[in-house]
Amino acid sequence: MQHSNIIIVGGGIVGLATAYQLGQRYPDRSVRVLEKETSVGTHQTGHNSGVLHSGIYYKPGSLKARNGRAGKEAMERFCEREGIPYDICGKVIVAVSEDEVPALERIFGRGQENGVRCEMIGPERLHELEPHVAGVQAIHVPEAGIVNFRRVAERLAELIATANGDVVCGARATRITHQGGEVVVHSTQGDYSADYLVNCGGLHCDRIARLAGQRPTSKIVPFRGEYYELKPDMHHLCRNLVYPVPNPAFPFLGVHFTRMIEGGVECGPNAVLAFAREGYRKIDINLGDLAESLSYGGFLQLASRYWRVGAGEMWRSFSKGAFVKALQRLMPEIRSHHLLPGRAGVRAQAIAPDGTMVDDFRILESDRVVHVENAPSPAATASLSIGTLIMDRLEKHFST
Repeated sequence: MQHSNIIIVGGGIVGLATAYQLGQRYPDRSVRVLEKETSVGTHQTGHNSGVLHSGIYYKPGSLKARNGRAGKEAMERFCEREGIPYDICGKVIVAVSEDEVPALERIFGRGQENGVRCEMIGPERLHELEPHVAGVQAIHVPEAGIVNFRRVAERLAELIATANGDVVCGARATRITHQGGEVVVHSTQGDYSADYLVNCGGLHCDRIARLAGQRPTSKIVPFRGEYYELKPDMHHLCRNLVYPVPNPAFPFLGVHFTRMIEGGVECGPNAVLAFAREGYRKIDINLGDLAESLSYGGFLQLASRYWRVGAGEMWRSFSKGAFVKALQRLMPEIRSHHLLPGRAGVRAQAIAPDGTMVDDFRILESDRVVHVENAPSPAATASLSIGTLIMDRLEKHFST
């Protein structure tokens, strides 16, 4: 049985950033990352919008606010050092009607409290920044940027392998046991032991927690976000990042426009219940996953409270016209023939038993195991800071 000081289950950007930060702080300690897919960053890391978030939305003092700011700065330094392209292009958050202005002002206030460089602007300045966007007022956030997080994850894996660590792909955890003061992960690539375990399982983090003998405080329910792409001759409609004022009842930011670091512009996403935890297509159905979601009391309470919103999201999933109508609120010139079907991602959303969506990062720990129970956006932006936070939690146990 191969032994290391720490095993990290999950080769997404949070797991890899944690392994990397371990090597930076404790170069004499060995770390092994177990990833069930054949390459790293396959799921949430490789399917997100690639935005370097500024931290403007998050409740002051929350883990999102603290780690989002620190993580973005760390990510920029990492990309600069490792030669990974990124662009601090800026974004606008747009109120399209007067009744959205109070919510916009609240977001601006949060940005000020969180130390985000931002300014409230009127229609004239908005038109200068984004000539094809309509709005009565907006927040300009020049600090926001774009990057390819999959490339970041791949570079992190390379650096881990050249230090005192390794990344094992194709290693799906099937059982976790505790033997003689060690944690043993039984996987499809064999058995691995460690002094400590970190669960960065993302879409399956609650299941990994149960394998380790823990009782999660929430359940992961998968939500698919579907995108369209602007046709190349329509790229001029969007210069950088354009966001609506989000619905405060949900931790989703609404359909928006995102310029990608490799070129092109994505439009979306919506947010619909996925019928599988890795259900990137409408036809992807895992009966076990679906039954688990639909039988969970927390999800049923959420659905009963917000079924109208959920129905609207589902309608946009099946009706391109409805999706276009949502986009036209921000950009009236958009027409259906300007759009091509794009990719989709699945978000691991933790839902509490009372039906509330867990909005902040949530990290739980026991004597030898640390669980990342909820790591939604801006987890990719904040990943290096989250990795440091996890190391802080582990450090308390190193001398015991």
